[in-house]
Amino acid sequence: MDRSDGSAERIVTVFGGTGFLGRRLVQSLLEKAFRVRAVSRHPHRTKPKAATTAPKMPEPVEADILDASSIGLAVTGSYAVVNATSLYVEQGDATFERVHVKAAADLARAARRAGVEKFVQISGIGSDPRSDSTYIRARGQGEGAVRNAFPGALVVRSAVMVGPDDAFLTTLMRLVRLLPVYPLFGDGATRLQPVYVGDVAEAVSRLIDRSNEKPATFEFGGPRVLSYKELVWEIARRLGTRPMLVPMPFAVWNSIAAVAEFVPGALIQRNQVDLMRVDNVAAIDLP
Repeated sequence: MDRSDGSAERIVTVFGGTGFLGRRLVQSLLEKAFRVRAVSRHPHRTKPKAATTAPKMPEPVEADILDASSIGLAVTGSYAVVNATSLYVEQGDATFERVHVKAAADLARAARRAGVEKFVQISGIGSDPRSDSTYIRARGQGEGAVRNAFPGALVVRSAVMVGPDDAFLTTLMRLVRLLPVYPLFGDGATRLQPVYVGDVAEAVSRLIDRSNEKPATFEFGGPRVLSYKELVWEIARRLGTRPMLVPMPFAVWNSIAAVAEFVPGALIQRNQVDLMRVDNVAAIDLP
């Protein structure tokens, strides 16, 4: 792509730049010769992997998306802003509604005031503002709140992301290896389309790199669709194990998750149970 128009100097500000997706996105943007601000509460974690071919390093910026007064300066002068922050367990004032709805809208509003050209909201497949799940509902409401604050925003919904140090596939592999009897979510029929986190990062960076991207919702999934039960069997086959798969009602999982909220580092969380109730498969045509 010809960058004689000065696009190499455009700044992309990534909130959640030290997260599972965020740090891969930072790396991908750097490799496309963007200047990148990696925003987080812990900016010392923003160093990209040693294998990166990027000619520059990101600019670490300390800011908290929950503090509206700190985000204005972070987005000033940006060409694009990406909201890749996420919350999986509510703690104190950090609720799903606060992070995924209000804070997302605050960031989009600040970006619009700063004259930012592109805003990308990272969401998830299945997000629904009418859901009974507080987590899924907040993700869906957040999409609407962002579009109200920044009408030209792009929304990216990803299927469950996998890769080194992920919280999904790594946990499944550990449990399949250890448990002779493996409890399924419901009957294990929920469909999944796992996608490599690096591919999602690359796709988002391409959306930012393209000059005339119209406001839209993009859903990203991997090359295969499997039921949860099929995925567990595939993992077991590759690990050389044969666990007994036992269906477990979602009501039981909800009870387990409610107790697990009080256990630091628990492997099961309420939002995981909620997500496993609905198919996690990318739509071919979106409204």
